[in-house]
Amino acid sequence: MNSLSRTDTLEGAHQEEGLSLTNREDLAVDANPLGLEGIEFIEYATSKPQALGQVLEMMGFRPIARHRSREVMLYRQGPMNVIVNAHDAGLSHTVSPEEKPMIAAIALRVRDAQLAYNQTLDLGAWAVPTQVAVMELNIPAVHGVGSSRIFFVDRFKDFSIYDVDFVPIPSVDQHPPSSLGFHFFGLVQYIGNDRLLDWMEFYKVLFGFQVLPVQERFGILPKGRILKSPCQTFFLQLIEPEPGVLSVEEDERLHRLAFGTPDVPAAVAHLKTHGVEFVGAHSPEDVLKGALTRSWLGSLSFELVKDGSAS
Repeated sequence: MNSLSRTDTLEGAHQEEGLSLTNREDLAVDANPLGLEGIEFIEYATSKPQALGQVLEMMGFRPIARHRSREVMLYRQGPMNVIVNAHDAGLSHTVSPEEKPMIAAIALRVRDAQLAYNQTLDLGAWAVPTQVAVMELNIPAVHGVGSSRIFFVDRFKDFSIYDVDFVPIPSVDQHPPSSLGFHFFGLVQYIGNDRLLDWMEFYKVLFGFQVLPVQERFGILPKGRILKSPCQTFFLQLIEPEPGVLSVEEDERLHRLAFGTPDVPAAVAHLKTHGVEFVGAHSPEDVLKGALTRSWLGSLSFELVKDGSAS
């Protein structure tokens, strides 16, 4: 609320002076309150890490490192890191991992991890108690949707969190490129009945996300509401249950990961040669905008979205 009031005050002052507000982001001092700089990693939890790893390799990821003390593997492709966690004690939930992979955590790159953590707690976030073993970093986190965690990471340049917690796999390229220009585009989150406003407020107030107009859409799946990160690098898609479908809060979860790519048809053709199957597109125009893979392991699927900013 404070950021909105401060922005409105600045806008009014500059309008009185007759100045142009063509770039409102420059005036909104709290437009990115946590100094967000994108996604550091996505973490999946599963009791079948090898099966999930095979799917990730079909999608272009490569295993590059193992955790020092836990049953955890790090996969990488271009700028993206994906963690596969099969270690009971290290998971984001209190039950044993299931065969169906679940998105257990998202790590956000921020300017100052401890400051970001403290700010979100002050705004009402719930802290996640840390269980740090010897030779492990203490990465602050708050509770996300369902049983997931939201981590804050400020070591992602010259020195990274993986330098401490992971051991590189010998003779493996630690920075495998992405020939498809893949990068993290966004996440789909399923929410409960009548919970849309609650979740929009959660991401707006705690992290500075912006709710896009209803007509602004990406890819081929038009459901729900889209939120843009304050760093302008990724999106969240909040999807409510279909009308008449009963949903309870326990069903809320992060459901699917989306990759941005400059050429969806080329990416689809390439992935098909590696065994990836896609849900049939409704029209040739749809293929240009996006594509959806078929599911593996009961629940795992990925979305491709055309994004001209991909590199």
